[in-house]
Amino acid sequence: MDAKSVEDMIEASSGVHFSGFHMNGLELRNTEVGHPTTLAAEEMHKQPFVIGVAGGAASGKTTVCDMIIQQLHDQRVVLVNQDSFYHDLTEEELTRVHEYNFDHPDAFDTEQLLCAMEKLRHGQAVDIPKYDFKSYKNNVFPARRVNPSDVIILEGILIFHDPRVRELMNMKLFVDTDADVRLARRIRRDTVEKSRDIGTVLDQYSKFVKPAFDDFILPTKKYADIIIPRGGDNHVAIDLIVQHICTKLGQHDIFSGSVYCTVFCLFSSSNHITCLMQIRGMHTLIRDSQTTKHDFVFYADRLIRLVVEHGLGHLPFTEKQVTTPTGSVYTGVDFCKRLCGVSIIRSGESMENALRACCKGIKIGKILIHREGDNGQQLIYEKLPQDILDRHVLLLDPILGTGNSAVQAISLLISKGVPESNIIFLNLISAPQGVHVVCKRFPRIKIVTSEIETGLNEDFRVVPGMGEFGDRYFGTDDDDDELVVAQTQ
Repeated sequence: MDAKSVEDMIEASSGVHFSGFHMNGLELRNTEVGHPTTLAAEEMHKQPFVIGVAGGAASGKTTVCDMIIQQLHDQRVVLVNQDSFYHDLTEEELTRVHEYNFDHPDAFDTEQLLCAMEKLRHGQAVDIPKYDFKSYKNNVFPARRVNPSDVIILEGILIFHDPRVRELMNMKLFVDTDADVRLARRIRRDTVEKSRDIGTVLDQYSKFVKPAFDDFILPTKKYADIIIPRGGDNHVAIDLIVQHICTKLGQHDIFSGSVYCTVFCLFSSSNHITCLMQIRGMHTLIRDSQTTKHDFVFYADRLIRLVVEHGLGHLPFTEKQVTTPTGSVYTGVDFCKRLCGVSIIRSGESMENALRACCKGIKIGKILIHREGDNGQQLIYEKLPQDILDRHVLLLDPILGTGNSAVQAISLLISKGVPESNIIFLNLISAPQGVHVVCKRFPRIKIVTSEIETGLNEDFRVVPGMGEFGDRYFGTDDDDDELVVAQTQ
């Protein structure tokens, strides 16, 4: 292809779609650059969705778990309580049981909990002990047989304390209830259900329960993905959480396993339910086939800006001290200076303005990949900064479908000397198959996306998707329709 024809194609790129996602009838020649193998897909699908629910004693954790289980009636859900994994008390400890701190991390047999979870995650049934709080032994009652399930809920006051347990979780919930409410519930529960003296309850609370909450439980709140104020009384939060769980259950669990440790999804990593719903609301608008071009562009730009900002957060930073107008010294960070963007024409160009808005004067290169019939992806144009091998690269393409175009673009960057670990791939939505292909081929690359899709349909289109992104963003779908009518006439 000569230079003139390339220039003509670039000039016409606003009217013709060259993003490489028209995959009808494409025969993938290499499973590594195509769909994941059946075995790999099955392994992803078999991973259960693990939810951790933490919070202080009597905060309403059990109520929250029961409400989630009740609403997930179409799924196989099991509840694993951290209370089942208390250590047996020794004879010496039994003689002074009132001095034993049951709210301390050392009171739990975390190794046994990890062993049980490992079996459940690999499709094996386990026997969960039932701890007897009268004899303080876990062998008094028969163990409870728990079978592998779609969803595993881990509940306990210190379930977030051990990082090994946290790593098992796909979603972490912290039930945040006022201390006075928790104390009132504990007094009522222990005096009525356990026939304890109120003085004993208050003594135990002041000596062990409250200090343990301040020292061990409250600090783990920072690990929560979602914080639920008022516990089981917050029906709105529970409903939204269940909707999110149902959405994720329809997707492959692409975040489990070391292959996918560099995938970052905004919809999964936001810390507050309000932020989650803002993202979900914008997705609802841009996915709606009835949304006008103006609204589509407006809300797509908002989401793109969020993705870009999140992606910039994964760049290296250096500590920097500055003097404020008040004469005080502020210790902050300095931005990464050696940075550039690369957009995959043409849909990737929709992300350039957001990148320029965040990074003043940033250099942006371009890659054009075109599908020639059923012969796969063909690279037909690239224009990159000459010193790109010395820069961190933000690769821009709003849709990650099969992953073929992304693999070709990343391969080009690496051939130009860009280290794999210096590439951050930014997109709005990603199909699990595409994520698998990219991460398997390039395990050190980072992918930042705003939501993971259900998958690909028989035509290799992302579903539920949002249609042809470039056509909807640049407003060329109507022009294409008029062209077809003209040709038929």
